[in-house]
Parts: sequence; C-alpha cells; structure tokens
Amino acid sequence: MNLTKHITLKHLLIHNQKMIGIQFTPDKVIQALIKELPNPRWSKKFSMVYIINTKENLNTVFDKFRGVAWINCSFFFKDKPIRANSPIDIQWYRNRVKTNGYRYTPEAYLIKLELKQYAMNTCKVYLYHFEKFINYYKEFEINSISEQEIRSYIQHLVHQKHSISYINQSINSIKFYYEVVLGMPNRFYSIERPFKEKKLPDVLSKEEILQMLEVTTNLKHRCIISLLYSSGLRRSELLHLRIEDIDSKRMLIKVKQGKGNRDRHTVLNKSVLEDLRKYYKAYRPKVYLFEGPKPGTPYSQSSVLKVISRSATKARILRKVSPHMLRHSFATHLLEEGADLRYIQVLLGHKSSKTTEIYTHVTTNIFKNIKDLLI
Repeated sequence: MNLTKHITLKHLLIHNQKMIGIQFTPDKVIQALIKELPNPRWSKKFSMVYIINTKENLNTVFDKFRGVAWINCSFFFKDKPIRANSPIDIQWYRNRVKTNGYRYTPEAYLIKLELKQYAMNTCKVYLYHFEKFINYYKEFEINSISEQEIRSYIQHLVHQKHSISYINQSINSIKFYYEVVLGMPNRFYSIERPFKEKKLPDVLSKEEILQMLEVTTNLKHRCIISLLYSSGLRRSELLHLRIEDIDSKRMLIKVKQGKGNRDRHTVLNKSVLEDLRKYYKAYRPKVYLFEGPKPGTPYSQSSVLKVISRSATKARILRKVSPHMLRHSFATHLLEEGADLRYIQVLLGHKSSKTTEIYTHVTTNIFKNIKDLLI
C-alpha cells in the first residue's frame, strides 16, 4: 500500500505527565481523524497535537490511521538493540560491595544499557557520571530533579574546570536516564552544551615512528606499534582483533564492530605481516591476536599504553605519545603521500568526511612551497 500521508509519534512530558505527541503536515483527512482521538490538545511549546500516553490511546491512534497514513514510530519505540554484538555483561556493577549513604544507579538504568547493548566502555562512563550526578542531589528523589537543577549541576562541573568531553559525558549519562529509561525525550531540549573545542590532532613524523620501532626489541610490542600505525587502528579495535581477521591473501585486516558498530577493512602492510607470522609462531595466541597472561583473553588497554609510552621514551621523543597519535600519523602521512581523502575516510572508518578533513590542517605539503621570507 502506497500511503502519501504520514504522522510521527513522539514522547512528550507535559505537567509531569507522559503524553503521545503527534506531528503531521496540514491535511484535512488527518485533522478530521485527530479530532476523533480521546481529548486531543495542542501544545504551543512543542508545536504538535498530544493525547494522554496510555496503551488504549496508542492503540486508538493505530486503529484510526491504519490504511490512511503511514505512522512513523522511530522516535517512539526505542527498545531495539543498537548493536549486533552479543549481550554485554554489567553484572560486575550489580555485584559491587555497596556503601551506606552512597546512591547507586537504579536497576532500570542497567536493564536499558543491556537492552541497548552499549559498548562496555560507554556503560562504565555512563554509570560513573550518572552516580556523580545523583549523589550531588542526594536529598532529591531522582525523578523529581528539575531541568533547572540539572543545568545547575552542569554549571557546577564548568566551575570545577572539567573538560568539555567530561561535561558532555555527564550530560549524555543524565539524558540516557530521563530520555531513554523514563521515555521523556523532550526533557533536554533546552539544556545547553559547551562549545566543542577544535583541536588539531598531534602527529608524529615518519622518522619518529621508525625510531620507536627500531628501539622496540620485544616482537609482540613491535607488532602492536606497527599495526596501530600502518593500519590506522583504534586501540580498542586492535585489542579485539582475532586471528582470523588477518587476511594475508588479500593483504587486508577486517575490523569488526568498530566505532559506530560498523565493520570495515583496512590495509595490512607486508613487513608487518612478516613480523606477525614470527609473532604467531612464538606466542601461539588462542583467540585474540594479542592476548593477556590468561590465554583466550584480550591484551589490556593499559598494557598497550605502557608499550607505546616505553618505546617513545627509548626513542627519545619528548612529547607524550598515545596509541591514537599513531592513528593520526597514519592518516596524515597517507594524505601527504597523495592518497585520496575518501580512501583515508574508508580506512579509518569515519562516518562523515568532515571528521577526516581535519587531517588536511596538519599536513606539511601546503607549507613546502612557501618562500622563506628571511632569505
């Protein structure tokens, strides 16, 4: 059935009561059916019609518009998982030793994280920040905290000189509770976010990276540094690589469920493959390409950081070097070698080309032909 008319359902919170918001373009047929709904009202604030949110009223909406208009429910029903991975395990949070006087995240919050199958790092960040928030307002019932009080809390974080990233993580954790757990997506329409800083990525020179590899005698550590740089991997992507993800015939590496839950391929360097073969014979990993002391478990993030830091120190690089800096260097050096920006975007797994365009600001090519004014 080809329906040309459509309506969109949204959650609204009006006078602390849940409502079904109905958006539509002006149409006589839709307007006539809207009038037949139970006690429809107009919200000037949200510019849409609304009725009380009950199961009976929701069924009435579907009955009235069936065969007449297409009903967009993508904003209304949000319980489908956002990831294709196996369910996350946050039982560690429930099993923590509880401290008297400390307020813990409600069970409904945990269940929603599990239903949505958020990445483990995201779960940890959300739980940390949400508990900071609810313990700041320990004397309030969580559901009674107003938008003004939330804004005051954000202002408190600003005054404490927390980073913009930290503040945005706090806002996201609070939004998740009110908008996703309680189903009130209009709660944060007027919460201001701090302006995002536009910092250029830190990049190493090719000589510095080669020097890091030269001073790294441990074969496993050398392979880690080589892959982060020559394939442009994120640290989490490196740690979740499995043996079968290395495609030596096509000289590709398959990155499964990278950032944004997207699969992609990136390049496998010939010299890195040779080192990986030596590494495999020496270490015999069971499941993951790089494993920790316990067979079948991935190498830890902190261990990767130590590997990079130790090699940078040995190479006499005075700057603080991070795993992500090697990824930035990969993109920048490819761009300086004339690689197409779209090609680099695919290798990095960026959803938007605007994210990749930042590397055009750190390439040295544009400065090479500038005349020395002191000569």
